[in-house]
Amino acid sequence: MKNKDSEMDDELRPEYDLEHLLKDGVRGKYANQYQAGTNLALLSPDVAKAFPNDDAVNEALRLVMQLADLPIDKKIGQSES
Repeated sequence: MKNKDSEMDDELRPEYDLEHLLKDGVRGKYANQYQAGTNLALLSPDVAKAFPNDDAVNEALRLVMQLADLPIDKKIGQSES
């Protein structure tokens, strides 16, 4: 049972009884769904300075992806004995 002082300090209306409203609440219930739908990456400040906007970042990453698909000739850069 609540005392009078705590009822007076409570700004919520009586019909918004949080104990009743949150009794079946589960913390992080949708966290995995939310995380699966997000694809944000935090750039370090020095990296962020190099890219003026999202399109520039995407263009650079697409170039990296293309370069990763190129065959690498292991003989290039090696000195012959």
